[in-house]
Amino acid sequence: MLNIAEQRTAPDELIEFTKAQIHDVLMNVKGINFVMACSTDGFELCSVYRINKYNSSKLAAVSSSILAMVSAFLGEIELVGCQSLTLDAENGKAVLTAVPCAKHPMVLVTLAAKDILLGQLLYNLKTASNKIAAHGS
Repeated sequence: MLNIAEQRTAPDELIEFTKAQIHDVLMNVKGINFVMACSTDGFELCSVYRINKYNSSKLAAVSSSILAMVSAFLGEIELVGCQSLTLDAENGKAVLTAVPCAKHPMVLVTLAAKDILLGQLLYNLKTASNKIAAHGS
């Protein structure tokens, strides 16, 4: 079991690598407003944005709770390994993406415009997640 300090943060080098990866996603996908990496227990690790009207502390806490609830739901319906969750609203989209780092698991929180190319966004987030997970191993 990880101790509390390991869950709430990650090594500076991993956080910098993660920030570079989410910055690449922000730059490569038109329509993204905000991307944040947070620990699975709800603490912000880093973020990049075009629009920053969000309370990142609250977003990190709520996002980790949502991912935990979805994981419980998936267990009930016998699906394994939640990788992402997409929320489609009238005025935009939110995508929560799991980053399965062995010692420092994370959640990427992405907020985007309604008309974003969802396939392009999901592909870029999956690529970033895989790179971060491999780097964190």
